Formats: sequence, C-alpha cells, structure tokens
Amino acid sequence: MPDKDSPTVIRVYKKKAKAHGHHGGAWKVAYADFVTAMMAFFLVMWLISMQPDVKDAVQGYFNNPIGFKTAYSSGDNPVFESSPAAATLQFLSNARRRGERERLQGTADRIREEINSSPDLEAFEGDVSIVVDGDGLRIELMEAAGGSTFFESGASVPRAELVEALRIVADELIQLAHPIVIEGHTDARPLDRRSYTNWELSTDRAHAARRLLETFDLRASRFLEVRGYADRRLRDPRNPTDPSNRRVSILLPFQSDLR
Repeated sequence: MPDKDSPTVIRVYKKKAKAHGHHGGAWKVAYADFVTAMMAFFLVMWLISMQPDVKDAVQGYFNNPIGFKTAYSSGDNPVFESSPAAATLQFLSNARRRGERERLQGTADRIREEINSSPDLEAFEGDVSIVVDGDGLRIELMEAAGGSTFFESGASVPRAELVEALRIVADELIQLAHPIVIEGHTDARPLDRRSYTNWELSTDRAHAARRLLETFDLRASRFLEVRGYADRRLRDPRNPTDPSNRRVSILLPFQSDLR
C-alpha cells in the first residue's frame, strides 16, 4: 500500500481528436465561388434591365474612365459623395439625364431641319424656336408682326402653316414616350371683345394645337397638360406687344431626375 504521506500522482489522459474530411476548408472555397457567380449573374441581369442610355454611359465609363472623370470636374463629381451607394446613384442619374438630353437634342435638330426644308413653309413669316433647356424639349411657334401666321388674328382657327409645322413636329414626337405639355400665350394687347379675353384666346389656341397633334396620331394619353397663360408669361417682357409673345409652346419635360 502506498504511504499515506507520499504525494498523490494524478495522471491526465488526452485523446487526440481525429479530423473528419467534411470539417475541412474546401467547402468554404466552393461556397465563395457560388456567391461570386450569383453576384455576377445578378449584376448581368441588372445591366440588361437598364435603359439604353444608362447602358451606353456605363460602357462609356469603362471604355474611357478619364473622360468621365473630366466630365465631373465642374463640381458634381460623384466620387465626393458621402457613400459609394450615393456616388453610384449620382453617376447613374447624371448618365440618364445626359442620354435623354442627347436624344431630345437629336429630335430638335431633325424637326428644325424638316421645317427649314419644307416647301410649304418656305415663305411663312413666323418664327419657330426649338431648344432643349432645363425643363426638356421646348418647341415654340411664334407669330409674325401681322399676327396671322399660324392663327387667324384674334382667333383660334389654325392656318395651313400651323398644320404643316405640327405635322412635322408630330412625326418626330411620335417616336418618343415623353408626356406633352401645350401652352398658349398672347401679347399684352387686349382684345376688342369683353366676353372673350386673352385668357380664352391663349387656351383655345393651345387646344387647337393639341387637336391637330392628335390628328397626326399622337395619342391623347401623351398630353399631360394644356395651359393658357394669356400675357402673364411674355417671351419679351420689355416689349409686351411684341409679336414673339403671341405663341404656342410644346414642352416635353425630362423624364429622368437629377439627384
């Protein structure tokens, strides 16, 4: 028997665990490859669903990153946004607006060329302004000094020149999906009739233009608003009776939002 005064020896036995194959790290590599593949798949699907102008902008960025960086050098560089997500949204928003502006500018150029080359509008004395401004594509048909280029004087009866001009306009606008706003404007010269003022005249001329555009196959659902402003939005405020104030405006607002 051991001596009760001798120290007790405690033996600790450790069993070495055997590694199992399914607890290795190979599955992590396979899972990472799967996640990467799914991310690439969803990225491709996202790119496919983009608007054509956005896809062109993304392609342009990868083709010429320096050019895109230069384009943002005026102070709206998305790199300086507060987060990568905000920068991406800013980039895509600006890209969409640039693409939309280019499409509208192409439409404006074609309308201008068609009007200038139309044999039915060679001798007309009015003026047509076609610009892409901060609101969108704006087409303005302005009266000449005689006051009867597009409409009979003091009335909303369209003349042949207006019919031809709006036919050309409709042929181009029908290829777009933008909503349409039509505005009627007069100068500050009052009419001779008490019960029929510049308010009624401007509104009736705007509706006359709308009806003509509809006869050229522009859908009625495209028309967002028809407005009559009388002489409250003069094109030339310094000359309230100037002929350029008597006009019909056709506006296609931008559809893309800027952030």
